[in-house]
Formats: sequence, structure tokens, C-alpha cells
Amino acid sequence: MAATKTKRIRITQVKSEIGAPGRIKATLRALGIKGHQRSVEQSDGPAIRGMIRKIHHLVAVEDV
Repeated sequence: MAATKTKRIRITQVKSEIGAPGRIKATLRALGIKGHQRSVEQSDGPAIRGMIRKIHHLVAVEDV
């Protein structure tokens, strides 16, 4: 049985969250981003893409 390899993406916060609503700040924390110019790697999936869509103006996304 072949193991399926999940695609990974790197999410980097490129703009500040100062002045953003609490839901946007909570979404950043849920993704694991702890501060400005910080990056995290996540598995690519519909839930992660949905969170990215909500904060697309604050983050940059690249394939790993």
C-alpha cells in the first residue's frame, strides 16, 4: 500500500494585525502564526485554504 504524501504550504504574515477585528486575529492564531513576518508550514486542505481566504490580505502563501 503506497503512502499518500500530503502537500505542504508555507504561510507568512506580511502585514500587521493591528486594528483588525478579533476574528481575524483568532484565525491567525488558529493557523499557528504568532507574529508579524513569522512563517508556519501547514498541510494543504480545504479547512486551511478557507482560513487563508479570510486573511488573504495579511499573509503570503507558497508551496513547500
